Order: sequence, then C-alpha cells, then structure tokens
Amino acid sequence: MANLQVATLAGGCFWCIESAFNSVDGVEKAISGYAGGDKNDPTYEEVCSGNTGHAEVVQITFDADVITYREILEIFFALHDPTQVNRQGNDIGTQYRSAIFYHDKGQQAEAQKIIREINDEAIWPDPVVTEIVEINNYYPAEDYHQSYFKNNPQNQYCSMVVAPKLAKFKKTFASRLRVEG
Repeated sequence: MANLQVATLAGGCFWCIESAFNSVDGVEKAISGYAGGDKNDPTYEEVCSGNTGHAEVVQITFDADVITYREILEIFFALHDPTQVNRQGNDIGTQYRSAIFYHDKGQQAEAQKIIREINDEAIWPDPVVTEIVEINNYYPAEDYHQSYFKNNPQNQYCSMVVAPKLAKFKKTFASRLRVEG
C-alpha cells in the first residue's frame, strides 16, 4: 500500500514544475493550480492580474516510500531560481513567487532546514527568498493548464523556456525519472 503524501510548491510558471514532477518516480500526480490567495476558485486571468494574492503552484501527490519530501524539495530548488523575488525570468508578479506551502509541521521543518543548508553552502550567489507558508487553500487550474507542455510542445513559451529547463532537469535527475513502458 502506498504511503501517499502531498506537497504544494510555487516556483514560477506552473507548466515547468508540473511537467518535471509528472516524470518523477514515486509521484502519483502533479496538478497545476493556485494557492495562497484571498479569492475562492480564482481563474487564470484573475491570478495573472496579481490582484488575488495566489501563486501559480503545483500540488504533488507522492509515495513517500519511493521518494521523500526532502527529495521533492531538492528537485523543486533545482527547477527554479529561489533567489528571485516575485519573478522567474521574464515572468514577473507575485503569482510567480517562490513558495513552499507546507501541509504539516514536519514539512515546515524540512523546508526551513533545506533553505538553511542552501544558504549556508552558498549554492546561489544570493540568499533564498522562498516563502514557507502553511497551506490555506488550493484550487486546481483550468483543464487546459494540466499537462500543458506535453499537450502543447509547439507553444513558443514551451519551446523556449519549458523545454530547456526540462532537458536540464532530466539530465540532472536521470536516476529519479519514472521508467515508462
């Protein structure tokens, strides 16, 4: 029987994060959505306006007997630049902030620990600004955002931004990828 747990992470555009995690062994599903804002059931357009307070997130359901929460966070920090405030590259706004929405005190402690380690080891030239916030809401994004990269590889953003990030991710985390077949 699987030991299913949930992680909710914001690291810029959810298309990149979701695509990567859906290829990781032990991840049951990764669903693009919105968290951390004030409006119930926001739309993509409302979140993109920056007025709802939500971040683009990916909610990851994973088998903790196959992949640990720590490993989920290690992948997360490799997928984006956690030193940028309210942006990832050309995506600018609070909806693109770096955040870990923890589901319990254990996740909170693990997030604090890994950020301390990243800063202590000076892995990035600037300090990590990733927020660590208790999850207070989560809304799945519209259906067309789910598996967006897989379904729209010809999209200019996907070919210019998502594809190179995923190629680097797959090379770095080759041992963590799900074997298809």
